[in-house]
Amino acid sequence: MIVPVDDRGFLLGDGLFETILFEAGKLHHFAAHADRMIRGCAILGLPPPEAQVIEIVALNAVRAAGLTEARAAVRLTWTAGSGGRGLDRPDDPQPRLVVSAAPSAKPVTPARLVTAAIRRNEGSPVSRIKSLNYLDNVLARRAARQAGADEALMLNNRGEIAGGAAANLFWFEGDTLLTPALECGVLDGVMRGLVIDRAARLGIAVHEVTATDLEGATGVFLTNSLIGVRPVHSIDGAPVIAHSAVRRLSSAT
Repeated sequence: MIVPVDDRGFLLGDGLFETILFEAGKLHHFAAHADRMIRGCAILGLPPPEAQVIEIVALNAVRAAGLTEARAAVRLTWTAGSGGRGLDRPDDPQPRLVVSAAPSAKPVTPARLVTAAIRRNEGSPVSRIKSLNYLDNVLARRAARQAGADEALMLNNRGEIAGGAAANLFWFEGDTLLTPALECGVLDGVMRGLVIDRAARLGIAVHEVTATDLEGATGVFLTNSLIGVRPVHSIDGAPVIAHSAVRRLSSAT
């Protein structure tokens, strides 16, 4: 698909995206991803897509890429469409859907994190949705890779832990599972929700918290729809102590 140069997603980051895992012949947790995109449209004031339509188009993209037997990342991009002058949208925006699929191998090693200098803006509504404006995350990940790490640990403007550049963060204090609260500027991740539900079923206490450090934390791990549950090996070079419950929680993926 050719996206015109006046598309507001291209020009202004005006839109949303979702990344969905395709594996074993199906789109995993599609309904949760579609619901989140629709909620994000309400925040941005965009007409929402029809879930049935984007599911059909997503599966067609997998077939077109020749990935029906593979593990793939399916990217759904919903832009505000063309038109408008400067920042102002047309009175009747016509959103544009762009879908692609690419191979996606699951990481098999624990992640190394480094704390990013770039902060997550907890006061912005786009910090809690999959906005097309992801430049802070891009720069944080780039700096982490340049430092020899796999992922960035991002704080918000208050110095509170928010998560990874492209992942939610969990850790244990004793036998209690903790994760940053949404008001810290955290994306309401699909896998985040599944892990919280899985922990409750296993009888593991879960709390959404505001925290400024991970001192004393064990079993730190990252989650998103492509990596599932990925244990963290080290943070800023300091090793992370493992926790036996992380393996049980990984079945949420």
